[in-house]
Amino acid sequence: MTARITRVERHGINTIPDADRTSRPIDLFRIQFGGANTFATVILGTTPIMLGLSLPEAIAATVLGVLVGALILAPMGLFAPRTGTNNAVSSGAHLGVRGRIVGSFLSLLTAIAFYSISVWVSGDALVGGLVRQFGAADSSPLRAAVYAVLGALVIVVVIYGYQFMLVVNKVVVIANTALILLAVAAFAGMSPGPSDTAYALGSFWPTFVLSALIVMGNPISFGAFLGDWSRYIPASTSRFRLLAATWLAQLATLVPFLFGVLTATLTVGKGDYMFALIQIAPAWYAPLLMVVAFLGGLSTGVTSLYGTGLDFSSVFPRLSRVAASLLIGVLAFAFILAGRLVLDLTASVNAFIGAIVICTTPWMVIMSIGYLVRRGVYFPDDVQVFNQGRVGGRYWFRNGVNYRAMAAWILSAVVGLQFANYPPLVVGPLHEVAGGIDISLPVSLLVAAMSYLACLYLVPEPRYAFGPDGPRWVPARAGTPPEIRDKSAQAGTREWIGLP
Repeated sequence: MTARITRVERHGINTIPDADRTSRPIDLFRIQFGGANTFATVILGTTPIMLGLSLPEAIAATVLGVLVGALILAPMGLFAPRTGTNNAVSSGAHLGVRGRIVGSFLSLLTAIAFYSISVWVSGDALVGGLVRQFGAADSSPLRAAVYAVLGALVIVVVIYGYQFMLVVNKVVVIANTALILLAVAAFAGMSPGPSDTAYALGSFWPTFVLSALIVMGNPISFGAFLGDWSRYIPASTSRFRLLAATWLAQLATLVPFLFGVLTATLTVGKGDYMFALIQIAPAWYAPLLMVVAFLGGLSTGVTSLYGTGLDFSSVFPRLSRVAASLLIGVLAFAFILAGRLVLDLTASVNAFIGAIVICTTPWMVIMSIGYLVRRGVYFPDDVQVFNQGRVGGRYWFRNGVNYRAMAAWILSAVVGLQFANYPPLVVGPLHEVAGGIDISLPVSLLVAAMSYLACLYLVPEPRYAFGPDGPRWVPARAGTPPEIRDKSAQAGTREWIGLP
C-alpha cells in the first residue's frame, strides 16, 4: 500500500485498465465528503446569515440547496466506471470528442473558484491562529507566505495522484468531522451577535433563493470532477451503489454547512468571519480550528486541482498530467494572490459560483439525458479519439462536435444567465421578472432538457452511437461509424467531415 501511495500516478485521461480499478463506492463517498468537509464549505454555509436570513431561514436555505444539488449531481458518478476516463472526456459521447472541451472549460472555472476558496479561507484561519497563539502581526506578506505553503502542499499531493489523494481524504473525513462536531462543546452557551434583519436583496424570497443557489454551488461543483475518482471503480459496480455514494456524501456535507450557519450567528458584527471565530473560540479549541483549516484546505484544494490538471493534459496532449497540474497550480495561486490581496475576492467568488451553477447544471442535465437514451452504453476507445490525436469513431459526429448537445448547452446557459441575480457582478437583464427572485437555474434546466430532447427527435443521432439494443425513447438514423484514423495519415487532404 505504501508503495502505491508514494508512487507518482502514471495514468492521465487514458482508459484505466481493469486491473487498476480497485476502488469502491465508499472511496467515492470519502473523496467527495473529504473534499467538502472543510472551511471552504463552512464559508458557503455562512452566506445565508451574512445575506440577512434568520437562523431558521438560513438552515432551510442550506438544506434545500444541498438536497437539490445532490439530486442533480448524483448521475455524474455513473459515466466514468463505464468509460474508464473522467467526465469531461466521457462527455465526448454526447457533445462530440472535440465538443467535450466544454466540460474541460467548466472544470477549469470550478477548480479556480474552489481552489481559491480553500487556500484563501484556510490560510486566513491559520493566520488568525498565529496572531492569537503566538502574537504574530497580521500582514499581507504573512498571508502570502501561508497561502504559498498551503498551495505548494496541495500541488505535491496532486502530483502523486489518486492513491495519495485518497489517503488524505480518508484522514480528513474522520478528523475534520470529529473536530467540527467538537464545536458543539466549544461554542455552547455563547450568545448570537446582533442580527441583521435587512435582507441583502431587499426582501425574503430573492435573498432566500440566492442563498440556496450559492449553497447549491458546492455539490454542483463536483459534477465535472466526479469521474476523476469514479474511473477507478469497476464497470460492473451497480448503479444504485454509485448513486447512493454521491447522494450520501453530499448529505454528509450538511455537517460543515451547518457549522458555518451556526457559527456565523456568533460572529455577526465582529468583522471578518474567520478572524472573529478564532478570537471567540475557547483557548483549547482555537488550535483545533487551525488543524481543521489546514486539513480542509489541503483536501479541497487537492480535489479541485487534481481534476483540472488531469483534464488540461488531455486538451493539450503534449503536457503530462504532472506538468499540467503544475501549470494550473501556478496560475491558480497567482489568481489567489491577486484576488485576496488586491480585489474583492468574496464578491468575485460568489459571482463565479453563480455562473458555474448556471453553466454547469445544463451540461449535467444533457449528460444525464444522454446516459438514459444511450442505456448507459459507451465505447471507451471511441471516446479517446481526440486525446490520441486521431479522427473518426462513433462520437465524431460533424468535425468532432455533436451540434445537438452543443446547441442545447449554449442556448440553456445563455438564457439562464439572462435571469441571474448574483449582485454586483452577475446580474442579468431579466433578473426582475420574478420579483427579484433568481430563476436562472430552473430556466436553464428546463431549456436544456427541452432543447436537447427536441434536437434528438428532429435530427436523430446515428444508431452506431448507441449500444446493441439501440436508443431508448428517441429515434435514430442508419449509418456506419467512420474509421478511426491518425491525423498524420491525412496530411495534405481535407479532414474527414462526416454526417451530423
